[in-house]
Amino acid sequence: MLGAFGNSRLLRPDEYRLLEALLAAAPGLSLQTLKSLRVQELNDSGMGSLRLLPEGLTTKQRVFGAVASECTFVDADGVEVFATLYLDKDKQLFELDMWKTDFSPLISIPEKINTCSPA
Repeated sequence: MLGAFGNSRLLRPDEYRLLEALLAAAPGLSLQTLKSLRVQELNDSGMGSLRLLPEGLTTKQRVFGAVASECTFVDADGVEVFATLYLDKDKQLFELDMWKTDFSPLISIPEKINTCSPA
């Protein structure tokens, strides 16, 4: 989809699963937002970070507001990955930041996500 935010797409099943776990750990956030959520891949050398574009979002400039929740998991190659869910200043979903500790590209998000914790 082209628009004010350029190319965007719906979540893939593995991304949905990870965001579902992160949202479950974030007080006051609804899983309903995932059904229509669109995303843009961020330029992070393939580690999997996403800009999150909730339905009804306007073209106004968005800025970081707070960390909502975070978790870790182990990639298929045994390298630890940190996943953090960020909100914008209006408490809307903002970004999913993923950082693989050796800076290599993400291989896969596991089927089972370890317990996430609120920030």
